[in-house]
Amino acid sequence: MSRTFGTVVYDGKRRAWKVTPEPHVAIRLKRVFGKLAKSHTGTFLLSDTDENARELEWFLERFPMTVEPPDLLASRSAAYRERTSIVEALLSGYTPPRAFDLAIPARDYQRIGAELGLKSGGILIADDVGIGKTAQAIAMFTVPEALPAVVVTLAHLPLQWESEIHRFAPDLRTHVIRKGQPYDLRLVGRQKKQLRLMEDAIPDVLIVNYHKLAGWSTVLSNLAKTIVFDEVQELRRSESAKYEAAAAIARAATFRVGLSATPIFNWGSEYFNVSEVLRPGALGTRSEFVTEWCVGYQGKERVKEPKAFGTYLRDAGLMIRRTRADVGRELPPLSKVVHMVDSDTEALHKVGHAAEELARIILARTPLEQGARWEASEHFSNMLRQATGIAKAPYVADFVRLLIESGERVVLFGWHRAVYDLWLEQLKDLGPVLYTGSESPAQKEASKKAFIEGTSPLLVMSLRAGAGLDGLQHVCRTVVFGELDWSPAVHEQNTGRIFRDGQKDPVVAYYLVSETGADPSIVDVLGLKKAQADGIRDPQASILETAGDDTDRVKALAESYLRQRGLGLPGENPEGEPGLVEEVAS
Repeated sequence: MSRTFGTVVYDGKRRAWKVTPEPHVAIRLKRVFGKLAKSHTGTFLLSDTDENARELEWFLERFPMTVEPPDLLASRSAAYRERTSIVEALLSGYTPPRAFDLAIPARDYQRIGAELGLKSGGILIADDVGIGKTAQAIAMFTVPEALPAVVVTLAHLPLQWESEIHRFAPDLRTHVIRKGQPYDLRLVGRQKKQLRLMEDAIPDVLIVNYHKLAGWSTVLSNLAKTIVFDEVQELRRSESAKYEAAAAIARAATFRVGLSATPIFNWGSEYFNVSEVLRPGALGTRSEFVTEWCVGYQGKERVKEPKAFGTYLRDAGLMIRRTRADVGRELPPLSKVVHMVDSDTEALHKVGHAAEELARIILARTPLEQGARWEASEHFSNMLRQATGIAKAPYVADFVRLLIESGERVVLFGWHRAVYDLWLEQLKDLGPVLYTGSESPAQKEASKKAFIEGTSPLLVMSLRAGAGLDGLQHVCRTVVFGELDWSPAVHEQNTGRIFRDGQKDPVVAYYLVSETGADPSIVDVLGLKKAQADGIRDPQASILETAGDDTDRVKALAESYLRQRGLGLPGENPEGEPGLVEEVAS
């Protein structure tokens, strides 16, 4: 009988392996497993994960020990080997992904992402913005065993998700959950033509925002085979009802997918929280994770080596991330991408009272001189647009920095000088140059030259200052709209500074949008919610822009602003319902 060097016993209560080695082997064990729990009378604890089982099995080849039960350790280790081999085979092209039944065929790399979502059981799809993470999730929904599916997204995106699902998979039955408390989902189809024949069936895909998730936790836990968390960084903090609900639903689901172009790498404690929802236990215990990967303490643990950690996540099948450069050959000539960014509400609070008064003037039912109403509308629109630009300026700058650090040159469009100043201050180390209404012709030409020659990787341009500018297309393929214009034609013209004859690469135009302030209303006017991420301007479309009604636009903006602040509109009671008494015109 061969010699053994200790014992390995499974502790079901702690869900961990208790390793009791001989003293000299204990020294080796601690070298290999830096994440081991503290020793108690010579016994070490290692959490019960597939990866830990594989490493422990490998260690036991050198130092055999008595294992109890032996089959459990072997099965855990085999599961890890199988999963990593599937990832390697798919990414290397050795095993092709299945074909998904979509109205718009998935690109090859999108099929790989969807296949990994089905094979891994839980994965973060962290592809660059504009590559099509939504399409990868929808491809999974075409597999019968993945239904019913639940999509959890931001408050303003459920209808956009529903539209995209109908575009890619028109046969899927969808429902947007509209109330915070559960109701009978079998009845939702009675008012929708496409569902009339299946009134008693649960929809294939349920779409809910994060704010409503807690109220639906029990219902969705009993329904969801697949759970997709859009902008999964929303789950980076575990001390919330939405996190607890997300974790509960995810634990009951068969397939779990997180979508985010900006995954959290540096704050290790936050990434651990996200991972615990997508693949519970995959990173071991929090203590093991922090010991192995992080520095810092008390919830502010930072990952020591983000690149190494990212490589580990990919190799372990916990994350897949492709850049535009990785999939460039499969991208269309022009991609328009709406990307949500955070905003600092302080800037909006500063204009709160004045903006509220103007909004009420605009919406008042009493007679008002046309000139006075127009003046109030103009002042309100400009005030709120500037405050919105200021509120999201730091996050726009962070996004632009990421693009530039990845090797892109960027043309950043804005409108307000106060917003430019914030961008310039935060990105001053990059040497940005300006092309706005404030620069002389000579200064503008100098800025253009610096950008084209590579002296500066960032050209900040006014939304209405770039007409006729040529030459940028030879050195740049990335446009960012840090502020929005009311006119779609203005955005088309600005994108045309880059997307024009002489451009050899796919172009991406990013529209950076916040959930508050003026952006939600402008997004509606521009039709960005319905914009095809891969679409380009229809060559058969009219070359003239349909004139919009500025009065209606600003009225909609005023209504949106008052509702964001939780205030009733003129003629409504405090709960936001129509009032019983109409205002009497004097």
